Amino acid sequence: MAELVRRKLRVTGRVQGVWFRESCREVADRLGLAGTVRNRADGTVEVVAEGPRTEVEALVVWCRDGPPAADVTGVEVTDESPEGLVGFRVR
Repeated sequence: MAELVRRKLRVTGRVQGVWFRESCREVADRLGLAGTVRNRADGTVEVVAEGPRTEVEALVVWCRDGPPAADVTGVEVTDESPEGLVGFRVR
């Protein structure tokens, strides 16, 4: 069985109002990941993703570009301990 990992991302740039959260959820669902994506008051987007390492890293790579209307300027990635989340939700 694949090693499960959890990553918390803080995505900066023009990432709100550009369909980032819903696009992220679609990609996460396709990859079979669990977690959440939400807008933060400071204009960034926070992503928490749990799942097999390869799939989580694929989502991190996607977040560095985001959907076509986004202009991502940075992605901070923090390792966390998996919590056994189920499903991927937009918050």
